[in-house]
Amino acid sequence: MGDDRRAVVVGAGIAGLSCAVRLQERGWSVRVLTDGPVEASTSHLAAAVWFPTRAGPRDKVLDWGRRTYDTLAAQARAGVPGVVMRESLALHRTEPGPQWWADAVGEIRPARPDELPPGYPYGLRFAVPLVEMPVYLPWLAAEAQRRGITLEHKHIASLAAAGEGADLVVNCAGLGARTLVGDLSVTPVRGQIVRVTNPGLTLSVRDEDHPGGRAYVHPRVHDCILGGTLDEGAWDTNPDPAVGAAIVRRCLDIAPALRGAEVLEHVAGLRPARPEVRLEAEPATAGRPRVIHDYGHGGSGITLSWGCADDVAALAGQA
Repeated sequence: MGDDRRAVVVGAGIAGLSCAVRLQERGWSVRVLTDGPVEASTSHLAAAVWFPTRAGPRDKVLDWGRRTYDTLAAQARAGVPGVVMRESLALHRTEPGPQWWADAVGEIRPARPDELPPGYPYGLRFAVPLVEMPVYLPWLAAEAQRRGITLEHKHIASLAAAGEGADLVVNCAGLGARTLVGDLSVTPVRGQIVRVTNPGLTLSVRDEDHPGGRAYVHPRVHDCILGGTLDEGAWDTNPDPAVGAAIVRRCLDIAPALRGAEVLEHVAGLRPARPEVRLEAEPATAGRPRVIHDYGHGGSGITLSWGCADDVAALAGQA
C-alpha cells in the first residue's frame, strides 16, 4: 500500500490543500486540480481567526474544530509562516453562559473591567490561532509541492473527468459543488470586510451580537481585518462602501484604539455554506472512482480544515 494509490483533490483552498497533505502523509500519490491560483480562492480572503461560524452539525463542528485548533497551535509553535496564537476577547452585553465551543480551546476566563471597552460589562478572554491567509495559503501550497503533491490549473467539468486514472477523488469544490455535483443546498454567505492599518493592536476582539451587526477586529502583522457581514444567499462580490463604513463604526465600539486608522481596502467574498458540512464517501461507479466530499464549511473553513482533512484521510483508507 505505497504510492500506488492515486488521489485527485478538486479545489486548492484550505480544505483541498489540507486534505492533499493528509492523504500524502498516508501514502497516497496526490494531484490537486484547481480552476485558478490559490490567491483566487475564497480561503485567501478569509479573516481566518479560529472561531466556529455558520457551520453544522454542532457536535461534528466541535470535534473538527478541536483537532484543527490543535494542529494550528502546533504550527504556530513550529513557526509556520502566517500562523500565530492570538489573545482574544469576546464581548457581551449580558452575562455569558457556557460557550458550546469552549472545549476546543484552552483556558477561558472572564475579562477584567479594565480589559473591556466602554459600554461592555462582560467579556471572555482566551487564545486561538490566527492565520494570515495571504502568507499561509501560499506556504501550504508550496509545502504540498515540496512533498511531491502536484498542483494543476485545470477546469473541472465533472468528478468523473477529474478522476480519470485515479483511485479516489476528493471533492473540496466549495461553492462550486452547486454545479459540479448538483448540490443546490450549497449557498453563498457573502462576507464583507475592511482592511485598515494596525495602530499597534495585538488583541483580537469580537461582538457577535452587536446591535448594528457582527463586529470583529483581527490584528495581523501589518494591518487589521475589520468585519463583518453574513449575507445569506447574496452573490455580489462588489464591496458596498456604506456597509464598509458601518463595519468601521461598529469596530470602533469594540476597539476604540482604531480611531484614525487608515482604510486600505474593502473586500467581499462568498463563503460556501450548507445546512451541514458534507463529509462523506460515495462508492465507485462505472464512470468514476470512489469519491469523498468535503465542502459546505460556511464561515468556518479555516476553523474546521485540518479536522475535516483527518476524517477524509481516514475514509480514504477504508477500501
